[in-house]
Amino acid sequence: MSAGGGISLPFTAIGAEPFFPGSSPLRSAASSVRPPARKRSITQDSAKMADIDNKDQAEIDPADMEDVEEVEEEETGEDENSKARQLTVQMMQNPQILAALQERLDGLNGSPSGYMESLPKVVKRRVNALKNLQVKCAHIEAKFYEEVHELERKYAALYQPLFDKRSEIVKAAYEPTDEECEWKADEEEELTVSKQDEMKEKAKLEEEKKDEEKEDPKGIPEFWLTVFKNVDLLSDMLQEHDEPILKHLQDIKVKFSDPGQPMSFTLEFLFEANDFFTNTVLTKTYKMRSEPDESDPFSFDGPEIMCCTGCTIEWTKGKNVTLKTIKKKQKHKGRGTVRTVTKTVPNDSFFNFFTPPDVPENAELDEDSEAVLAADFEIGHFIRERIVPRAVLYFTGEAIEDDDDDYDEEGEEADDEEGEEEADEENDPDYDPKV
Repeated sequence: MSAGGGISLPFTAIGAEPFFPGSSPLRSAASSVRPPARKRSITQDSAKMADIDNKDQAEIDPADMEDVEEVEEEETGEDENSKARQLTVQMMQNPQILAALQERLDGLNGSPSGYMESLPKVVKRRVNALKNLQVKCAHIEAKFYEEVHELERKYAALYQPLFDKRSEIVKAAYEPTDEECEWKADEEEELTVSKQDEMKEKAKLEEEKKDEEKEDPKGIPEFWLTVFKNVDLLSDMLQEHDEPILKHLQDIKVKFSDPGQPMSFTLEFLFEANDFFTNTVLTKTYKMRSEPDESDPFSFDGPEIMCCTGCTIEWTKGKNVTLKTIKKKQKHKGRGTVRTVTKTVPNDSFFNFFTPPDVPENAELDEDSEAVLAADFEIGHFIRERIVPRAVLYFTGEAIEDDDDDYDEEGEEADDEEGEEEADEENDPDYDPKV
């Protein structure tokens, strides 16, 4: 969160690959932890010397004694190494230790090294001039993002006819032609298709008969619900009682603020008539700002989402899934009589998305509120940047595979690097395992 109270927005054009905050420095720190180097134990050396003193020195060959010491040291070192690895794993699985490590890393981030204080006054004066130039760069960058927003608005108008046609196909308002439905498969798909041609031909008649017997489905049933269930960020919000409602979701649109107006975007969720609420459109608006904060201009890193507003859902009586009724027994202190009280309390639901917490202007948020808002902003931005432009790929699951490919398996990489280091040590002619 910036000094001005906003949360930085990972700003990218529609269809681009955005970066979402969430890659914790703790992960890289944890994966880079190495077990301590093998070293001699003072206690072990003392014990060995005591054993040697208790034996007849004349009967012991010095060379034999050296061999025994080398083997014992190597075995003990390997045992220490194994214990150290186990201890490291246990530490990395302890939430309290991880939290303390994260706090320590955060404390080190940006801490002064003392170098600036050691510079001559005349050099510090020139550094200040560079910082003033950097502030001017931040203001130019802010203007750049404002123009990017204008460009997004322009191209959103070009995308919209295609998205409208997508919506018509999904809700069965338009049946695509054979030419529009023809999809050129890649080479791998073509090979698979060619191998299965005979089987498909045999099953074709049976399928046609079954299709005739079945009721012809309209459009693409449960299109948006499937999209939501396929995306972890959204499926985590879904409850079982939300699914029957989201089956009526027909489209999601992104509307940008008008030219000359403050930067913002609105998500519109279009529903067909249903038994749950009377709204045909549910909206969520995110207001943004693209200007450096005067008190901390160097924190500017693109547009920030300053706040968001939802809408009022006109629920049908008894259908509000964001509330639940509980019964509680209360005992009278004096008479001892018991009564049952009915109470309405909030209920987990995706539709809480449309009633975000209020963001007070120029007020510091506590950690919990900031975390809730940051998660809300990330979801809104993800729907705008990824879900709406690439909905069909999330429906089929192809976009999910692409998203997974964006992340490296840090643990595997760390293991590989460690294995390479061990192999290099073994191949080193000067390597001594006892040292």
